[in-house]
Amino acid sequence: MSMKAVTVLSGDSLILRGRPGPEGQVPKERILYLADVVAPKPGTQTREDEPWAFESREFLRTHTVGKEINFTSTHSLPPSERDDIPRDIGSGDIGGVDLTSELLRNGWAKLKELKRDPTEDDQKKKDLENEAKAAGKGVWNPHGPQARAVNYTMPTDSYGFISEWKGKPIDGIVEQVKDGSTLRVRLLMPDGDHQFVNVAVAGVRCARSSTSKQGETAEPWGEEAKFFVESRLLQRAVKVQLLSLPSMTATPFQTGPNASAPPPASIFIGNVLHPAGNVAEHLVAAGLARIVDWHAGMLSAFGGMERLRAAEKVAKEKRACLYAATAPSAKTNGAAAPAGKGDSQSFEGVVSRVWSADQISVIDRDTGKERRLQLSSTRGPRVSDPKQAYYANEAREFLRKRLIGKHVKVHIDFIRPKEGEFDERECATIRYGGHNANVAEQLIEKGLASVVRHRQDDENRSPDYDKLMAAEQTALTETRGIHSGKEQPAPKAPLNISETSSRATPFINGFKRQGRIPAVVDYVAAGSRFKILLPKDNQVLTLVLGGIRAPRTARNASEKSEPFGQEAAEYATRRYMQRDVEIEIETVDKSGGFIGALYLNKNENAAVALVKEGLASVHSYSADSLPWAKQLYDAEAEAKREQRGLWKDYEEQEAKAAEVEQTNGDAGPLKTEYIDVIVSDVRTTNGFGFSVQILNTEGIASLEKLMRDFSLHYRSSAPVPSFTPRSGELVSAKFSDGSWYRAKVRRSSPVKKEAEVTFIDYGNQDTVAFTNLRPLDPKFKSLPGQAHDARLSFIKLVNPDSEYYPEAVDRFRQLCEGRKLVANIDHREGPLLHLRLMDPTTNTEPLASINADLLRDGLALIDRKGCHYLSSYPTIEKKLRESINLAKRERLGMFEFGDVEEDE
Repeated sequence: MSMKAVTVLSGDSLILRGRPGPEGQVPKERILYLADVVAPKPGTQTREDEPWAFESREFLRTHTVGKEINFTSTHSLPPSERDDIPRDIGSGDIGGVDLTSELLRNGWAKLKELKRDPTEDDQKKKDLENEAKAAGKGVWNPHGPQARAVNYTMPTDSYGFISEWKGKPIDGIVEQVKDGSTLRVRLLMPDGDHQFVNVAVAGVRCARSSTSKQGETAEPWGEEAKFFVESRLLQRAVKVQLLSLPSMTATPFQTGPNASAPPPASIFIGNVLHPAGNVAEHLVAAGLARIVDWHAGMLSAFGGMERLRAAEKVAKEKRACLYAATAPSAKTNGAAAPAGKGDSQSFEGVVSRVWSADQISVIDRDTGKERRLQLSSTRGPRVSDPKQAYYANEAREFLRKRLIGKHVKVHIDFIRPKEGEFDERECATIRYGGHNANVAEQLIEKGLASVVRHRQDDENRSPDYDKLMAAEQTALTETRGIHSGKEQPAPKAPLNISETSSRATPFINGFKRQGRIPAVVDYVAAGSRFKILLPKDNQVLTLVLGGIRAPRTARNASEKSEPFGQEAAEYATRRYMQRDVEIEIETVDKSGGFIGALYLNKNENAAVALVKEGLASVHSYSADSLPWAKQLYDAEAEAKREQRGLWKDYEEQEAKAAEVEQTNGDAGPLKTEYIDVIVSDVRTTNGFGFSVQILNTEGIASLEKLMRDFSLHYRSSAPVPSFTPRSGELVSAKFSDGSWYRAKVRRSSPVKKEAEVTFIDYGNQDTVAFTNLRPLDPKFKSLPGQAHDARLSFIKLVNPDSEYYPEAVDRFRQLCEGRKLVANIDHREGPLLHLRLMDPTTNTEPLASINADLLRDGLALIDRKGCHYLSSYPTIEKKLRESINLAKRERLGMFEFGDVEEDE
C-alpha cells in the first residue's frame, strides 16, 4: 500500500495519509510503527527527551515527510481510545530504499530483541547495526548527544521574548496544525535550545476545525483549511517571524506605568515562511482564510497586507470557498460606496471648524455648503471622559493647526446612519497639502486617536484602513499619546475674564501695554462679537470690534435677525472661527466685553473687512478716536460705491455724501457760513464734546409744534409689555424731568431692562428703563433730529487727567450755556461739525471767539493733530497763537507754573 508521510512521531513511527477524496475531501490517516526496531522517545511536558531522540526523529523526518511510502503491515493494533486512527506494525520503503535498514545503517535505531528464530533478513539488519556501532554513528556516538533545553511550554516572560525576537527570522519546525491559521512550532534557537510556541498566522483567520477545541464541531471550510496547511507545512522546516501578542492591540487608557506584569501569553502572532512563500497569502488566495484587519499594523513593515489584499481579490473573483457567495468586486479592502444623498462622493473645500478629535466641518468649494464630516474609521478621545480629556484637547488642537482655513480634498467613504443619540454623519477621508496626506493617519500615528474595529462583514470603512492600522501600530510600539499609559490630568477650564465688568476692568491696562496679543477665536457669536481664547494664560474673553456696528443676529427662534445680521455672522464664522489671530484692546463695556480690534494674518483688520463687505457700518462716535478710522471710512465708502450688503439700495445717499465731500474737501477752508446756535448739551465722558441746535432754520419752529403734539400723545400712553428696543432704533423716551422726547437707542440690555439713549433733538444722553420707553409713532419720524454733534475748531481742552480740566469745562459752560451764539462751520467731519463759537453781546472784534478765549485763559491748546485744516486759516491761526502767548505770559491756567505746554 502506498501513502504519503505527513508526520514523524519518533525515529521508528510515522503518520501516513492517503490521497484526497472526491470533491477535495480530507483523506484518512494511519500510524505505522516500524517493526523490529526501537528509537529514542521524544519528551513531553512531563518527561524529558531520551538521548538522541530529536536527532533520530529528524533523520526519519527529513527522509520521509511529504514523500510517498510503500508499506506492508505485518500486524494491526486496536485503535486508541482518543481517536479511531488505524495503527499498523510493518515495514516501509521509499523508492525501494527500506526505512528500517536506513535507520540501522546510520545508527538512529536499535534492533529489538527477537522472540523468533532469526531469518536472513534479520541477520542483514544485525550486520547493519554492528557496522553503525563500530563506526560510532547515531545513538552509538561515544561523545553523547548535544546538551540542550527543550521548553514545551510558552515563554514565561512573553513580552520580553517578543521584544527580543520581534521581526527576526528564527528557524523552526511545524509540529502541529491546530487549524488553518494556528500552528504549534518548535523554534530552533541560535543557542541550541528548543522552544515550543503557539503561533497565530498574522493577517488571516481560518474557520475552526473539529480539533481546534474539544467538543466543538468544525466550521465550514475549517477542515479544508487545516488539511491545506498540514499538507504543506506540517513537520516542514520554516522561518518564523514573531510580530506581536494578541494583547498588543490598541487598548488606550487601560494600563498605567505602575501596572503589574502581564501573565504569560498562550500564543504569539507571526509570519510563517516556507521556501514557497508565506502560507497566509496562499490560504487567502485559495479562499480558505479571511483577512484580519487589525493585523495590518504589524504587517506594514513587511508590505504583507498589500499582498493579502491582492490575494483576497483573486479569491473573490474566483468565488473560491469562503467567497463562493461573494460577488466579484474591484475593491480590495471592503470600502463601500456611500449611500446616495445627491452630493458628490468627492469634493474640494476649506475647513471651517474643528468640532472634536474626529469631526470637522468643510465648506464645499462648488456649492458653498458647509458639511460636517466624521473621519472614516477613526475614533478620537472624548472630552467627557476625564482620562481622555487631555488627549481630546491635544487632538482637536492638532486638527485645528493643521486644517483650519486650509484647502482640503474630501472623499465621502460611507454614511453612518442615525443610531440612538448619534445623528447621521458623512464619514470621509480628508487629505491636505502637496503630498495629499491623510489627516486621520497623521492623527492616529501621533497617538491622538484610535482605529475603529469594524466587523469582518462591515465594508463601510476607510479606503486607507490598512494604513490607519499601520499608523496605530507605530503609535502603540512607540507608546505615543493615548497608548503611553500615562495618566494626564484633565485640562482646566479657562477663566472667563469677561464675566462681569468689575472682573474685566483690572485687565485693561495690562492688555494695553501688551499691544497686540496672540489669541484664538473660540466662537463667533455675531458679526462683530467673538469669544476669544488666550492660550498662554488659559483665559477667555468677549471681544467686541470697535468702531463699527454689525447687524444684530437672532439669539433664539423667537427673535428675528436684522437685515444682513445672519450674513455678517456667517462671514465672520467662516473667516475667523478657530483661527490664530491677534487682538488689540481699547476699553471695556458695561457688561464686561472688551472693545478692540482683531487681526488675521497680522494685517487684516476684521472690522475693516466686515465694513468693506457691507456687513457692518461705521459707528462714527467710537470710530473717530481709533487709529484705523480712515480705513473704516474708506471701506464703507467702497461698500456704498459697490452697493454691497447693507448698501445694496444705496444711491441718493451716496450722491449727497459725494456733494458734501466735494464742498468740504480734505483740508481746505470752507466758505464762511455764520449760523445762530444754542448749546443744548455738554458731554465730558469719553472726551469733551457738545451738541447744538441751529436756530435760523424752520426746524426749530417745527420742533416746537412737534413737541406739543408729542407731549399730548405720550402723556397717557401705556407701557408695551413685550417691547425690547434695539440698538439704532428711534424711540420715545421719558427724561428725568418727566417729559417725553425723541431718542435713539445706543445700547440695549434685555438683562438689565434698560437702554442707553441719545435725545436726538437736544444731544444729551441718559440710561432709561424699558418701562420709560415706547415705540416711536411714524408720524413723529419725519422731522430730522435737531441736535448736531459738534466740537471746537482748532483747539482742544486740557487733558482730562489734568487738574485744570474741570475748570476748563466750567469755563466753557459759563461762556456758552443759556446763550444765543453765532457759529461758523470751519470743517465737517461726517455728521460732526467743527465750530468757531462767538458771542456778539460780549465781543464784536472780527477774529474774536470763545475758542480763542479758552486759549487766552490757559485752559486749552491749539489742536495741530486733530485739526489738519488749521493751516488753511492763517489769520485765525495767528490770532490763536497770540491768545495762547498771552496766557503763558500772565501764567494763567495750565501755565501757572511756567511756560510748559502739554505734549501735542
